[in-house]
Amino acid sequence: MDFAAAMPLAGTLGVTIHEGSKERVAGKLPVRAEICTAGGIVHGGAIMAFADCLGAVGAFLTLPDGASGTTTIESKTNFLGAGPVGSVLVGEATPVKIGKRLSVWQTRIRTEAGDEVALVTQTQMVLWPA
Repeated sequence: MDFAAAMPLAGTLGVTIHEGSKERVAGKLPVRAEICTAGGIVHGGAIMAFADCLGAVGAFLTLPDGASGTTTIESKTNFLGAGPVGSVLVGEATPVKIGKRLSVWQTRIRTEAGDEVALVTQTQMVLWPA
């Protein structure tokens, strides 16, 4: 399944997802000038959106039977370093806890060279049909 295609924002940002399972979601974000702050450094909001895309895919893949979807209810980001224009960010989301009502995901974002950029922890709420 093309997970990024299911999220219009992912396409706008340029996010690609090359691995998606219940244990790990991995993707890339090319850092273009359009998603940077002054000085050619990726905007924090773009980093957070990238992580949210990866965590959302993981949450979707771990939905319990009968659930209708998922939504982010909390996200916390530690910015650890810069993502310069022209670089490619690599993200890996892994589950911290999967439950019937909530799942918690942690996403590490690095440059392709391995430099730490951010650590994001988010909580996804399971949605049930009305």
